[in-house]
Amino acid sequence: MALSHWFPVRKELSQGKRTVIGICSFFLPLGLWCAISYLPFLWHPKMEVTDKGEVAFLKVGDLVDRQDFSAYNQQALEDGRKPAVGIPSNPIYLPAPHEVVSAFFRGLFLPPPREGDPWVYQSLLHSIQIIAYGFIFSSLVGVPLGILCGTFSFFSRLLEPFVEFFRYLPAPAFGALAVAILGINDAPKVAIIIIGTLPQQLLVIANTTRKLEMSLLEAAQTLGANPFQLVTRVVIPGIMPDVYRNQRILLGWAWTYLIIAEIVGAYSGISEFIYRQAKYRVFENVYAAIIMIGIIGFSSDRLLGWLENQLFPWRTGKHSRFFILMRRLFGPRNEMLFPPKKNEEGRHA
Repeated sequence: MALSHWFPVRKELSQGKRTVIGICSFFLPLGLWCAISYLPFLWHPKMEVTDKGEVAFLKVGDLVDRQDFSAYNQQALEDGRKPAVGIPSNPIYLPAPHEVVSAFFRGLFLPPPREGDPWVYQSLLHSIQIIAYGFIFSSLVGVPLGILCGTFSFFSRLLEPFVEFFRYLPAPAFGALAVAILGINDAPKVAIIIIGTLPQQLLVIANTTRKLEMSLLEAAQTLGANPFQLVTRVVIPGIMPDVYRNQRILLGWAWTYLIIAEIVGAYSGISEFIYRQAKYRVFENVYAAIIMIGIIGFSSDRLLGWLENQLFPWRTGKHSRFFILMRRLFGPRNEMLFPPKKNEEGRHA
């Protein structure tokens, strides 16, 4: 009986259970990471040398495979030399959580170690700018074409076969061509974001448009709506909430192209920071930068989700204060800006 409360079939859980499960979705991987980092018996394939003893080619701080460490000490004992001493450790590419947290705050609040290098927040802002330009330009083309393809068979047959073919072409393959045409600065990076997201946008929006109830289109045509009125008065208002949700998902798709886009031409943004830190094997900084990207992406999605509830409150059946204010300001009977006229008796006309 208890299981049925936690595993209802195609039914929504209570608010408390949703909160608990949502917290667990983050704490489970974090707990696994902590266990791997802090429990030596679980998975520590390396030995960190704390005392090299009389093993000449070892030094304090080295990470050595367990088998090799045992073999070196065995050989030292056979030769009558003092063996090395070490503690179980993870590889350098898997820092502990506290090391990543420390690197996270150092990156945000401390200046870069080398003069002239950008601060981490400056690199993040530059990356956000690349994503914004690429996704906006992609949406300006992909959303209108998707609506046309989903509404009119002519545009669907004209555009979708090629787009279906084009979406299988990897966007990074166009990197060299983008640099040759657009230069080495930000333009080719924006182009990679557009190439990676535009085909998906067109196809997803077209499929969303096709899901609009046919009865609405037939009713509009019966009332004499022309194709332009059909699109602007029926199709766009009818699919807007679903298009907004699709854009939220596709924005996450654009973030997945960020690292690839920023290494096209001259390295820039947070990708340059990640590449430089990985080159010098400072992997806690790499993890910290990746987590920063995740936090920004997740926070922006939560913000867009909140805004969705404000813009389309009929999905939840509750009118928000924001919606009521906009309705009063821009609704068809706007009494704040255009109060109703009064007749000679002082009554509203």
